Amino acid sequence: MPGGYCCRCRRGYVGRNPKPVSVSRTPLAEAMVPLPEERGNPIQLDLAEFEALRLVELEKMTYDEAGIEMGVSRNTIWRLVECGKEKLISAFLEGRKIELHKA
Repeated sequence: MPGGYCCRCRRGYVGRNPKPVSVSRTPLAEAMVPLPEERGNPIQLDLAEFEALRLVELEKMTYDEAGIEMGVSRNTIWRLVECGKEKLISAFLEGRKIELHKA
């Protein structure tokens, strides 16, 4: 792409800025370390993915209810939950550290 790499670029054009996500509370832990030992680079779990997982899986909200709570669409909640699940499962299978990325 001309002009260097941009994380918001699609097909050569700059995309819009991500919509801010409302998070009700931040967790006390910043990371989870596997036992018996850590293998490979840590996996970064975004705070938005964590909040979506908490609302949908722990609080048993629907995607629509979680979207209203976080101020984003149902499709965004679905994407956050799927990415979060994938990261958690791969961390357990590969024995990698999980870090909470508070951006």
